[in-house]
Amino acid sequence: MTQSSLEAVKAQAKTLREALQAEGTTVSHAQSLELVARQHGARDWNTLHARLTQRKAPLDLALGARVTGHHLGQAYRGEIVALAGPAAHRHVEIALDRPIDTVRFDSFSNWRHRIRGTIGEDGRSSRKTSDGTPHLTVDWAPS
Repeated sequence: MTQSSLEAVKAQAKTLREALQAEGTTVSHAQSLELVARQHGARDWNTLHARLTQRKAPLDLALGARVTGHHLGQAYRGEIVALAGPAAHRHVEIALDRPIDTVRFDSFSNWRHRIRGTIGEDGRSSRKTSDGTPHLTVDWAPS
């Protein structure tokens, strides 16, 4: 993410603080930053700030690349078997080394041997679970 993204989030916090104050609720600038961080799926402001200012090279994924990551909260390891689209909106399909159960209920299972998703340049999907965790993360597998 860029510095302008950081500025946009700070402006969002300022607007939130002003709106709350207009409704009679006083919050400090730091409290509004914390609230906005949570809205963006971060644990706290420091985590969001680090995420926004971290300069990470985009993943250079290729067919056959070995990857690890998480899908719906489950760790996986596998191989990219399909890849399409630009780096900012890349569709990826991964054949898993071992199936993962993507359901967290004792009475039901949904074992996956392959997973599909759309990821950005950071290897994270824009779709998130209810707790703010990306549906899919993709990282290089250690050699």
